[in-house]
Amino acid sequence: MRANQIQRQHPADHYLNREMSLLAFQRRVLAQAADPSVPLLERLKFLCIVSSNLDEFFEIRVAGVRAQTALSADSSAPDAMPPRELYSRICSEVHGIIAEQYALLNDTILPALAAEGIRFLRRSVWTPEQQDWIRDFFYREMMPVLTPIGLDPAHPFPRVLNKSLNFAVELEGRDAFGRVSNSAIVQAPRALPRVIHLPPELGGSPHTFVFLSSILHAHVGVLFEGMTVLGCYQFRVTRNSDLLFDEDDVKDLRTTLQGELQHRHFGDEVRLEVADNCSERMADFLLQQFDLRREELYQVPGIVNLVRLMQVPDWVDRPDLKFKPFSPVVPKELESRNDIFAAIRKRDHLLHHPFQSFAPVIDFLRKAADDPQVVAIKMTVYRTGTDSVLMEHLIRAARKGKEVTVVVELLARFDEEANIGWASLLEEAGAHVVYGVVGYKTHAKMLMVVRREDNDGSNPGVLRRYVHLGTGNYHPRTTRFYTDFGLFTANEDIGADVSDIFKQLTGLGHPRALRFLWQAPFTLQPSVVALIRNEADIARAGGKGRIIAKMNALLESETIEALYDAGAAGVEIDLIVRGPCALRPQVPGLSENIRVRSVIGRFLEHTRVLYFGANGEDKVYLSSADWMQRNFFRRIETAFPVLDPKLKRRVIKEGLRPYLGDNCQAWDLDGTTGSYRRKQGRAIRRSAQEILLAELAGGKTEG
Repeated sequence: MRANQIQRQHPADHYLNREMSLLAFQRRVLAQAADPSVPLLERLKFLCIVSSNLDEFFEIRVAGVRAQTALSADSSAPDAMPPRELYSRICSEVHGIIAEQYALLNDTILPALAAEGIRFLRRSVWTPEQQDWIRDFFYREMMPVLTPIGLDPAHPFPRVLNKSLNFAVELEGRDAFGRVSNSAIVQAPRALPRVIHLPPELGGSPHTFVFLSSILHAHVGVLFEGMTVLGCYQFRVTRNSDLLFDEDDVKDLRTTLQGELQHRHFGDEVRLEVADNCSERMADFLLQQFDLRREELYQVPGIVNLVRLMQVPDWVDRPDLKFKPFSPVVPKELESRNDIFAAIRKRDHLLHHPFQSFAPVIDFLRKAADDPQVVAIKMTVYRTGTDSVLMEHLIRAARKGKEVTVVVELLARFDEEANIGWASLLEEAGAHVVYGVVGYKTHAKMLMVVRREDNDGSNPGVLRRYVHLGTGNYHPRTTRFYTDFGLFTANEDIGADVSDIFKQLTGLGHPRALRFLWQAPFTLQPSVVALIRNEADIARAGGKGRIIAKMNALLESETIEALYDAGAAGVEIDLIVRGPCALRPQVPGLSENIRVRSVIGRFLEHTRVLYFGANGEDKVYLSSADWMQRNFFRRIETAFPVLDPKLKRRVIKEGLRPYLGDNCQAWDLDGTTGSYRRKQGRAIRRSAQEILLAELAGGKTEG
C-alpha cells in the first residue's frame, strides 16, 4: 500500500461528497433569492449571502482540495472521490452557481428594485448634474488616497490583499519620464465605501446608489495624465485563509496567532474574479501573476464581490420590502425586574431564539456581575463579536473582585482578532483567561455562576451553581437571526458536570465520568452511537425504534453507518440537516427508513436537537456539536439532556415537529443523486419558522 493511500473502513458509495454537498446548500440559499414570495430587499441579502459563503468555501475548503491535487494525494474523505476529479467538479459547479446568481441579479432583482425607486446607476445614464457631484466626490474623497502603480522593472506587480477590490488598467503611450508601460494596477483602499449613496435631490429618489468601481472607471484617466487608457477592469483574488502552524511547537498561542493573522491576507491564491469586460490579454496576465489556471478564473457580468451590497437593505427605509419585524418575547419569570436566580432555583427554563429574547442571558450575567452574593463566574467564548455587552459584564465582574474565568477560543475562524482583543481586556481587568486545550477548539457553550446563599439564616451559606447551556454562541447580534436553544438550570448534577469540564479546560488531569453531560472528544460520539444502536435493538426486538435529529452538518462515518444499521433494523429516522450531509437517504437496500431534509428560511437554522424514542422514555438532548469528525474528536463540545418533562415536550414541539411538517421551506435529499427537491406548498401552507414566530414571538409559549 502506498504511503498516501487511505485504508477505508466503510464502502465509499455509502457517502455523498462533503464539498459538493456544501455547494448544493449554496443553491438552496440562492433559491431564497429567486423566490418571489420573499421580500425584495431580503432577496438581495440572500444573493449576497451566497457570495459570502462562496468566499469562505474557497478560502478553506477549495484551498484544501487544491493543496491535495498539488501533492497528488489520495482522498481521505469517506466518499473517496479523487481530489483532481473533485476539484474539476467544484470549479464547474461554482461557475454554474455564479452564472445563475448574476442572471438573477441583473435580470430580476435590480430591475425590480429600480421599479421600487431603489436604483444603482451605471455610468451611461448619469445626468450632467450627477456627473458633477460624482466628479467632486472623486477628487475630494478618492483621489487623495489612491496610489496608481505602473508596472515596469522598478514597479513589480504589487501584493494584493485577500478579497480586496483592485483595478487592472491597460495603457498606451509614454509618461513624463519617457517610460512605456502598457499595464498598471490601482488598489481600492479599504477605507473607501464600495457603494455610494447619492443625495436624494440628485438621484431622483431617496435611494439612488453608484458603485465605487463606476466612479473610478469614469475618472481613471486622471490617474495617468497624458496617457491613453485602453481599458480598466475590476479584479479580486481569493486566498487560502486557513491558519497553519504546528500546535506542538507553540509556546504562547496568542502570540503565535497574532503573527499568523498577518499572513492570512497573503496566503496562496485559489480564485481570480474579474468583470466580464476584461480583455483576454489582461485576464491571461492576471492569471499568470497569481499562478492560476483558466478554470480558476471567474468572469462576472457586473461588480465583483456582491457582498458589498449586503448593507444596502439596512440603508433603505422600506419596511414593505423586508421581513415583517417582530419582538422576541421574554418569559415572565425571566423578566429583568424579577429575581432570575430564584426563578432558576424554582425550575429549569428553556429559551428558543430568536423567537424568544436573548435578553435573559445578558441579564443573568449582568446581575451576576453586580450581585454581592456571587463569588465566581465561568464562561466559554467562541464567537461573541467586537462589541459584546456580555464581555463588558465579565470585565465589570472581574473589576469588582469576583473570580472570573473565561475560556476564550482564539482559533474561532475569522473571529480570532476579536477574541484576542477581548482576552487582553479581560486579563487587564483581572479575569483568569485561558485558551482551552491546544489541538482542541473549545466550541461548547457554557456559562456558570457560583453564588453563596444562606438557606435558613443560621449559617454562612452554601455555594450553589447556576448554569446556562446553549446550542449557539454568546453573540447577542446573531441570536436575532440564528435559531438556537438555551437552557437555564440549577440542577446540582448538571452544575457539577459543567464545573468538571471547566476544571479540565483550565487545569490538568484525566477527565472524570460525567453524570448527565456528554463531552467531546471523550463521550459525545460514543454516546450518540450507543443510543442509535439502542434504537436498533428495540426495533429488532419488535418495538418501535424512533430517531429524530437536527443539526447543521452530518459527515462522521461511524455515526452514519450506525444510522444505516438502525434504519435496516426498522428504526424510523428523520434527519433535519441544514448544510452538508454525507449520508445517502432512501437508497434501496441501504437506507429506506431514513429521510433527510434541509430547511432554509428567514433565520439560519442552528439548533442541534437529538431525540431517541427509547421505548417510550423520549430522550431529548441539545448540543453544541454537529455530527462531524472534527466536532466529535477535535473539539471540546457538549450535549446536555432536557430533564424537565414540560421542557422536553417543548423541544419536540418547537424544535422538531414543525420542521418535519414544513411544506414550503424544506428540501428533501435524494440519496441516489445527491440533489435536493423543494417541498411544494399545498393548500395549507406550513412554514416552521412562520409557525414559531406566530406561537412564540406572538406570546404563546409553554413556559
